[in-house]
Amino acid sequence: MRILVVEDEKALSELIADRLRREKYTVDVCNDGSEGLDYALSGMYDLLILDIMLPGTDGLTILKEVRNNRLDAKVIMLTAKTQLEDRLAGFSGGANDYVPKPFHIDELAARVNAFLRMDKAVRRQLSYGSLGLDYDTSSLLNTQSGESIRVNNKEFQLLEYLMNNPDRILSREMIYDRIWGLDSEAVSNNLEAYMSFVRKKLRLIDAGVSVRTVRNMGYRLEKD
Repeated sequence: MRILVVEDEKALSELIADRLRREKYTVDVCNDGSEGLDYALSGMYDLLILDIMLPGTDGLTILKEVRNNRLDAKVIMLTAKTQLEDRLAGFSGGANDYVPKPFHIDELAARVNAFLRMDKAVRRQLSYGSLGLDYDTSSLLNTQSGESIRVNNKEFQLLEYLMNNPDRILSREMIYDRIWGLDSEAVSNNLEAYMSFVRKKLRLIDAGVSVRTVRNMGYRLEKD
């Protein structure tokens, strides 16, 4: 799962990012509100951690734009402001939680885990046709025959993204940004390699679903 931290205190933002990466999350960091807004509106993130007082664009404006664009990422507001009206503004704007500074980094990690594990509990398995992706076992399965095969972390993220967007063409850039991150230095053959692994595993369980390459456009998950 991918998290965006928008916090202008660089030392604090990196502390948060390092702690959440220890929880096996993919974390991107922005120290400017305007850049953070662009990242937040990409639709790549499962959870946003937003400071309110930011250079460029404030956290409440980012929150408002995220909700106006019907993005359902969980949002934790992180700020030194502790007045009741500030907390109410965040909650009424669509924030899921509010953590005033100073805070203990383990408490923030616990809140993040609670929200994202709640999401996983709601959807233990993704499905498309006879293809299933199980969150508990990190397995790909044929829901009709019961055949299954384990997938690694990057394969799981790739399959999750494809299965959440069935029959839609996803460009290489969209996939890179989602799976490896906007600032990743991953090279082009990384995607080709993982796509090859995924295709082999789809064939092994024979679920009647494949990943098609759409020339000069990207990839699409479709039923055979």
